[in-house]
Amino acid sequence: MEWSILFMGPVGSGKTQAIKTLSDIEVAGTEAIATDETADMKQFTTVSMDAGVLELGAGDKLRLIGAPGQDRFDFMWDILLEQAKAVIILIDHARASRIQDLAHFVQQISSRCAGRKLPMAVGITHTDLASDDSINGYREQLRHMKPAFVSGVPAVFSVDARDIDDVRALVLSVAAMLEMESQFANR
Repeated sequence: MEWSILFMGPVGSGKTQAIKTLSDIEVAGTEAIATDETADMKQFTTVSMDAGVLELGAGDKLRLIGAPGQDRFDFMWDILLEQAKAVIILIDHARASRIQDLAHFVQQISSRCAGRKLPMAVGITHTDLASDDSINGYREQLRHMKPAFVSGVPAVFSVDARDIDDVRALVLSVAAMLEMESQFANR
């Protein structure tokens, strides 16, 4: 078994770091020096994709793919979503527009998946940098939105993208959904 899990979210939400934290290989990245408003947040930004691998044993592996966070590179989202078996959205909790960021990425994925049902989980990063560390607002937003590309309301986790246990729990949640889908596909 080999599945691709796509990490999406705004610039600075921790996609590249999460993949680096979990990957068993050196992550292949396409980072370039940030030259627009992104430069105010960080020196480098992903312009195409990041790619890592999580070996599960017995020849099974998860391909960990990170999409660029900037809308100007959204043509990559179509390409990467086409190959993805599951999606993880990372949201930077310290951003003022965090709920709008979640809505934006859910809407973008819904419109690009054309009815495909993809397992999804949401990781909330940088909760330590915000005055309100509650992640319940994201769950409420997802219940209200009812993403068309998933079954049920996606799981929401507080995640430190540098912490292997946090990132592993996030990835395992969508891997478990994929495994259940494959086991019960013909029922």
